[in-house]
Amino acid sequence: MRTTIRSLVTTLVLLCVGLLPQAEAVVPPPDGGYPNFTTAEGQNALFSLTTGAANTAVGWFSLKSVTTGSSNVAIGNNALSNSTGDKNTALGFNAGSAVTTANNLICIGAFGANVDNSCFIGNIYSNVQPIVGTDPDSVTIASSGRLGRGNASSRRYKHDIKSMDKASEVLYALKPVSFRYNKEYDVTQTLAFGLIAEEVAEVYPDLVGRNPKSEPESVRYEQINAMLLNEFLKEYKTVKELKSTVLGQQSIIAQQRESFERRLAEQVKQIKALTDAVEKVNAQLEMNNNTPRVAANEP
Repeated sequence: MRTTIRSLVTTLVLLCVGLLPQAEAVVPPPDGGYPNFTTAEGQNALFSLTTGAANTAVGWFSLKSVTTGSSNVAIGNNALSNSTGDKNTALGFNAGSAVTTANNLICIGAFGANVDNSCFIGNIYSNVQPIVGTDPDSVTIASSGRLGRGNASSRRYKHDIKSMDKASEVLYALKPVSFRYNKEYDVTQTLAFGLIAEEVAEVYPDLVGRNPKSEPESVRYEQINAMLLNEFLKEYKTVKELKSTVLGQQSIIAQQRESFERRLAEQVKQIKALTDAVEKVNAQLEMNNNTPRVAANEP
């Protein structure tokens, strides 16, 4: 009897297992998580998937076109709907919908573009927010991808504060150049002006930013601006001192001129007096010469 019941239970279990859905390709994607580390949630999510693995699609038509692509994440209706690449991430309605074959791309609230190893974020460029007043700030990014505020200059964030003094004189060794960025970075080929990071690193290594390979990558122009200010202030001080010296010399020259003019006036008077005296003597001599003389009779 026990054997009969056990056999019956086993038969029912096997029957139930046989009636369960088979783990096949997600076409159309069923609801939930599936083999090959795949998660599909929403109508036609991962609709075309074949051998791709580790994909996550949440929202209707998300990752609809991917077949063999892997490690993609699309959250939002129509997110990455045309993408067939790998390691792409999209968040938001229609996010990444302009991406087709690109890999390792991030789209947040933006259509994106078919460019490998890129990032697109919506609603930023359209918002004009100058760094004025007391609130707006610049944003910096580290090679690790970390974002942060870049315009922090309070004493609270600093230590070992010293006068720049002669440190800014390295600027005179820098070589400004004109250039154009490579076409893959600037299709307009606009003429630009600046410095070459490798050349700056040879002059002053702390004035360049470096990539994860420790290669010179960028120039810290904000530091150069502060150094330029220091050199300007030094030159201003020198000019001010020279101006003070010139004013002092002008005062001395004015005094000397006044003294010279005074002596000259006295000499003019003396010359005039001598001239008058000479004229009187000449007049007397002339009178004496014109006086008739009587010749004395000889005995």
